[in-house]
Amino acid sequence: MYIIGAAALRNFGYGLISVEIALYWRAHGVPALMIGVLFTIALLASGALSALAGRLSAHFGRRRSLRLMSLAIVLGGTALALSTWWPLLALMSLLATFSPTGKDVAAILPIEQAALAQIGGTSRRMTLYARYNMTAALAGALGALAVVAVPVAVQGARAFWLYAVIGVALLWLYSRLSPAVEEERGERGASSGRLVKSRRVVLRLTALFGVDALAGGLVAQGIAALWLHERFGAAAGAVGLLFFATNLAMAVSQLAAPWLARRFGLLNTMVFTHLPSNILLLLVAFAPNFTVAAALLVLRSLLSQLDVPTRQAYTMALVSPEERGAAAGTTAAVRGVASAVSPAVTGIALAVAAFGLPFILAGSLKSLYDLALYGMFRGVPIEHGE
Repeated sequence: MYIIGAAALRNFGYGLISVEIALYWRAHGVPALMIGVLFTIALLASGALSALAGRLSAHFGRRRSLRLMSLAIVLGGTALALSTWWPLLALMSLLATFSPTGKDVAAILPIEQAALAQIGGTSRRMTLYARYNMTAALAGALGALAVVAVPVAVQGARAFWLYAVIGVALLWLYSRLSPAVEEERGERGASSGRLVKSRRVVLRLTALFGVDALAGGLVAQGIAALWLHERFGAAAGAVGLLFFATNLAMAVSQLAAPWLARRFGLLNTMVFTHLPSNILLLLVAFAPNFTVAAALLVLRSLLSQLDVPTRQAYTMALVSPEERGAAAGTTAAVRGVASAVSPAVTGIALAVAAFGLPFILAGSLKSLYDLALYGMFRGVPIEHGE
């Protein structure tokens, strides 16, 4: 499927960039605090664009919108490869042409989610989301591994050139999509990319998702790479190998998500796999060396992403079909904006050597999110299929 193939390519680029970008900028004299600020700008921009994704796809169509966003990746990768001048870096961050987290936070994501929900139907939706997210996570792992396996080819500015080439490939893949991914005329006329009937439940969900994203942004993959380097002296190769392992663990674990959801329900699977992963994240702050920190991060990754396809399927099941694009865009936007504040805070923490604080805060906030989500939604009925 072209959508899953596009997600794989895009996340390969994100995995590669997340290892290289902070270290590359730092080597070229960009202060740690400025790196955090640039990451914040990128995440804020992603959130803003995601909020507009439903309206954009309703107006221009999903295929055309995806091609426009791919073109932004081409231009962004080219600009990042040519310069480390911070005003240009700020502009590229503002255009949201890269992901500092190593995860997919682009406005492309909600458009793809809505398209998958439409073509998959209720019976295949959870399986499609699991495959989609597993493939993306695996590709992100391979992107991080590439820094170790072929460093001469992908380190430094070459990583950004490769990212631009990925954008070109995305343009081709999205041009091959069938008209079946477009919103039906009835959907577009009913919603115009806006939330109406599902507004209340989506706003409640997004408020909680925002807390989770805020916490996750404190330990974004790009920031974690810099933290591991500053705290333990870990080289780019070691960090890349670790991120390969964590992303591989995320990818493999998501195969279990459909089975768990069928057996225990979407909400239970989201909460009771995510909560223990947050305890492991908190413990990273107290790791005495790189080996222990790496082991905790890998163990955490086996559980941390089981909620991703489950969360997507749960959101689509709660809202009416004509509002799925708007719902996906709204939840993605809130997650992006909330996580945008975190890298700047983490940059300050790195600057003052408060190394363990981001992991303590992230683990604690994420645990509170899980408990609040379960408390608020355990009695809410699923209206559009589980």
